[in-house]
Amino acid sequence: MRVSRLEDHLYLIDVETAGIRNFIASYVLRGERVMLVETGPTSSVPNLLAGLRELGVKVEDVAYVAVSHIHLDHAGGVGTLLKQLPNAKVVVHPRGAPHLVSPEKLWQQSQEVLSRSITDLYGAPEPVSADRVIGASDGEVFDVGDGVQLRVVETTGHASHHQSYLDVLSGGLFPGDAAGIYLNDIGVVVPTTPAPFRMDVALASLGKLVALNPSALYYSHFGRASDVVGKLRAYEAQLRLWARIAKRGLDSGEGLEQISRHIAEEDAAIRWAAERIRKNAVLNKTVLNQSVFGVVDFVAKFGDVPV
Repeated sequence: MRVSRLEDHLYLIDVETAGIRNFIASYVLRGERVMLVETGPTSSVPNLLAGLRELGVKVEDVAYVAVSHIHLDHAGGVGTLLKQLPNAKVVVHPRGAPHLVSPEKLWQQSQEVLSRSITDLYGAPEPVSADRVIGASDGEVFDVGDGVQLRVVETTGHASHHQSYLDVLSGGLFPGDAAGIYLNDIGVVVPTTPAPFRMDVALASLGKLVALNPSALYYSHFGRASDVVGKLRAYEAQLRLWARIAKRGLDSGEGLEQISRHIAEEDAAIRWAAERIRKNAVLNKTVLNQSVFGVVDFVAKFGDVPV
C-alpha cells in the first residue's frame, strides 16, 4: 500500500490488490469532510483503510464513496468498506445501485465472465444497506467543504452503469474505465471493453470527456496522466482500430483467436505493452480475450464501425 499526494486536497492510495502495484487506485479528496473515488475489490479494503490511517483520515469524516461502476475491481469492496465508515454514503449510477444492495447476481455473473483465478483475487462483494446508496444523476455535485466538490459525468459504453467524476477544484477527471487502462510505468493505454460493450456509446462518452478539457486524468487503472485530450483522442482511435480489425476478421470468417492475434500485431500500443500485460495476473487474462470479445461482439451485433 502506497500513498501519493497529487494536489493539496487530493491523494492516491495504491490498494495493491493481491500484491499487484500500479493497478488499482482509490482517490481521497479532503475538504471539511472526505470523499473517496473507487474502492477496489473486497480483498483490497484492508490496504485502503491502512492508507486512510496513514493520511490521518478519521473514518467518521468520510461522507461519500463514489464508484465509477459496479464491476468488482472498482466497487467490489464497497459493502465491506462501509462497515468501517459509519457516516459514508455510496454514489453510483442509478442502474448500478440495486446491485450494490443485492450483489448476489453481480457475483454470480462475475464468476461466469471472469476466470476463477481473478474472482478469487478480488473476493465476493458484501451488500450495502439501501439507505446508504445514492443513485446519482448526470451533473449532480457532491460537496465536502473547502471548495472540494465532485461532479457526476455520465459516461456509459464500457458498462450501462458507468459514470466519471470531475474534481471541480482542480479540473481533474476520474474517468473510471471510460478512457481505458493506463499503464503508467510505460505511458501506454490499453482498451477495457468487456461484453456487453457499446462502442458507439463509449465513443460518445469520450467526446463528452474531451469537451470538458480536464486538467488531468486520474485513472482507476492507474494514476495521474497529463496530455489529457491527446490521450482521450488516442484511445478513441485505438477503439476504432480494434473495431476495423474485428470487422475485417468477421467478414473473412475468422474466429476470436485469430482476430485477437491481428490486434496484437497491428496495435502499436499492445505491442509495446505486451510484456507488461503478460506479467499482470489480471490483464493477461482480460486484454486480449475479454476485451477483444467485447469489441467483436459489438461489431457482430451492430455491423459497421460507428463513424
